[in-house]
Amino acid sequence: MSDQIKHECGIAFIRLLKPLSYYQQKYGTALYGLNKLYLLMEKQHNRGQDGAGIATIKLDMKPGSRYISRYRSMASNAVADIFEYVQNKFVDIQENTPELMQDTEWLKDNVSFIGEVLMGHLRYGTHGKNSIENCHPFLRQNNWMTRNLVIAGNFNMTNVDELLEQLYELGQHPKEKADTVTVLEKIGHFLDDENQELFDQYKKEGHDNVAITHKISDHLDIANILRRSAKTWDGGYSICGMVGNGDSFIMRDPAGIRPAYYYYDDEIVVAASERPALQTAFNIQFKDVKEIDPGHALIIKKNGEVSMEQFREPTERLSCSFERIYFSKGSDVEIYRERKQLGRLLSEKILQAVNYDLKNTVFSFIPNTAEVAFFGMVDGVQQYVRRHQKDILLHKKESLSDEQLEELLSLAPRVEKLAVKDVKLRTFITQDADRSEMVAHVYDTTYGIINNHQDTLVALDDSIVRGTTLKQSIIKIVDRLHPKKIIIVSSAPQIRYPDCYGIDMSRMGQFVAFDAAIQLLTERGMWQVIEDVYTKCKASLLLPKEEIVNHVKEIYKPFSPEEISAKIAQIITPKGTVASVEVIYQSLENLHEACPKNKGDWYFSGNYPTPGGNKVVNKAFVNWKEGNNQRAY
Repeated sequence: MSDQIKHECGIAFIRLLKPLSYYQQKYGTALYGLNKLYLLMEKQHNRGQDGAGIATIKLDMKPGSRYISRYRSMASNAVADIFEYVQNKFVDIQENTPELMQDTEWLKDNVSFIGEVLMGHLRYGTHGKNSIENCHPFLRQNNWMTRNLVIAGNFNMTNVDELLEQLYELGQHPKEKADTVTVLEKIGHFLDDENQELFDQYKKEGHDNVAITHKISDHLDIANILRRSAKTWDGGYSICGMVGNGDSFIMRDPAGIRPAYYYYDDEIVVAASERPALQTAFNIQFKDVKEIDPGHALIIKKNGEVSMEQFREPTERLSCSFERIYFSKGSDVEIYRERKQLGRLLSEKILQAVNYDLKNTVFSFIPNTAEVAFFGMVDGVQQYVRRHQKDILLHKKESLSDEQLEELLSLAPRVEKLAVKDVKLRTFITQDADRSEMVAHVYDTTYGIINNHQDTLVALDDSIVRGTTLKQSIIKIVDRLHPKKIIIVSSAPQIRYPDCYGIDMSRMGQFVAFDAAIQLLTERGMWQVIEDVYTKCKASLLLPKEEIVNHVKEIYKPFSPEEISAKIAQIITPKGTVASVEVIYQSLENLHEACPKNKGDWYFSGNYPTPGGNKVVNKAFVNWKEGNNQRAY
């Protein structure tokens, strides 16, 4: 993606089902769980670079012993920093008493982070403050083991105000207005409730307090706690939780917006945001990794029992298509195939745009995440070439000269790597005043490939959000190669609407497609459309979220996608560009064809999977119209 955007976080979870001595004997180390957690987090490094954290729980510890450990970091390489901190706890032991590294019972009693339940989190900050307090996991502490709660997640809730009000009504007073706090406290409240109800029940039955403690631990109904907690949540979420006694869960929103995968056998239960991370870390096959069902939670009891329990009625599955286009690693075989198909489905539209003139067209891509879609696009062009050659040979071979036959058989797409990304330049760490200058140098190019003022350059990007990097860097750079025409192709449709489920795309003014529609309305004297939409959006904010519709769709309604694409091409073309510039976008129909299991397309279509999404998009428009740069949820 040429535009840098921050996005979804990543979760990692491991439950060891055997005693620690088992892993020491089989794998030669008592640190098996920690080593695997490190690998699971590093393999999801793409999902968060603003911070990370881990937490572990030791099972069946004696009273007075520390059984929960947590460490968080905001270092530039947070995952490595965390595990270096953990590793340092073993340095003296390894140097002075190495035999103790084989004694799992001693290690568990004396060294933190040696536990059977492990959780990891990688964070991308969206709008929240970027401080250590905002890094997951979050911990809710209590002297009762079964009232302790640790959570980490990949989530955003659209109705934080509503959830906060519910906490006030329960008698709580949260310390800040944040969805992480509200989720933690909501689950924590019903965890407390469950504890109290069980305590009262067992007390009536005549059990003493020590016996009650053990019975509560055995009979906590995690599914019921989650049902009561999540009843009014509106958002996308994959949330991992651990109770102090060792009960744990991974829950997924009813529309399956956020991803969550798991695997278990007689040794382990593991879960993560990405399937390839599980495959690599535990050497397991694609077919053995399952998705957590939408509206369900994978629950692992302290005794090792594993179940999938429904906590909310699943809705239509609208999993995030942006996961497939950009966010998730392309090493997932399904995602790899889908990205290739996204590129392949664009090939006909591209061929039409270059008038099928392959001799004078160079195909390239904007690194690094568009590469797989580029392979698919080239496949599509090659399929055209084969059809063309076959047609000529079947119907005109008698009239072909040797020279024409040679030219026909040599026909192939000209594929080159022209844009080169300088990974050392990280523009997001500079101030806004410096950003434009820095963006211009993020990419470089390969000179001498283009025939001056003769070739058309087709450059594939996986998506276009703001168009800033295209305007300030890429188009300027490739125009120096003197192509006749530059065609920028997006494997995603036009991004028209904000996200509110975990991606840092919540302000209307960020989107070049929105800017294009506003400019078109202005140029054609249709300002009243903007005013009418503003009035409707403003009025809708007084309604319950369930009654709100997306009025911002009316901004785009007067124009065809092609008209908006043409205006986008004008917007992203820098002054002084010699080559003509065209922009081609994926269609919604092709997106759904390529990603049939992940039809969540609200950024493109405005069709939000939860009622809160419509409220957010209308609020985002109101904010834009009023010059308010705040997020809309």
